Amino acid sequence: MEEKKFNIMKEILEWLICIAAALIISIAFKYYVGTPTMVKQPSMYPTLKENQRLWLNRWDRTRKILPEKGDIVTFEAPSTSVLTQEEIKENPIARYENQNKSIIEKFVYNVLEIKKVSYIKRVIGVPGDHVVIKDGKVYVNDSELTENYLRPGVITDNGRGNCIDVVVPENSIFVMGDNRTQSTDSRSFGCIPLEKIESKVWIRIWPLNQFGKIDKES
Repeated sequence: MEEKKFNIMKEILEWLICIAAALIISIAFKYYVGTPTMVKQPSMYPTLKENQRLWLNRWDRTRKILPEKGDIVTFEAPSTSVLTQEEIKENPIARYENQNKSIIEKFVYNVLEIKKVSYIKRVIGVPGDHVVIKDGKVYVNDSELTENYLRPGVITDNGRGNCIDVVVPENSIFVMGDNRTQSTDSRSFGCIPLEKIESKVWIRIWPLNQFGKIDKES
């Protein structure tokens, strides 16, 4: 009888270890390698439409590599949606002020991503680029940016923000949504620092008739 109880407890313990190991591997893969997500906002229309499902590549974040111009990325939403002109002059990088304190809170927020809000935008400028928005167009290093991914006739204004003439700081990026009139982006909250970039959009997995890799200029 005692041996039977011991065998049952041993089997339960083995199952618990297997389940725990599977959870750890799953969480690690999601955080360091990649994960699926769903588009919930119209800010990247027409490139990405609401309810489409994507596969995100997080390997570049693991290696601390900045994305390139034209890449579509996800990042943690800044805590301040609009910077003043004075704040931009002082530091044009987006503000992240609501930092969790305990290790458990950081794990739940950053790793499990519970209650975390993320944005999907396109990279317009990388470190050292001079980004200027004027006359409804975007200029990078004094050259008008060719944006074939925008709908015909789209005008790029200040996006209700003040960050429309800025040199992108080191280890940060300037991002905008393709749907310029319905996108809150770097025009208002500033440049996104490397440590807040979560992933690069890699593959559209749903709907199936649009399955495939998402290129920079798609």
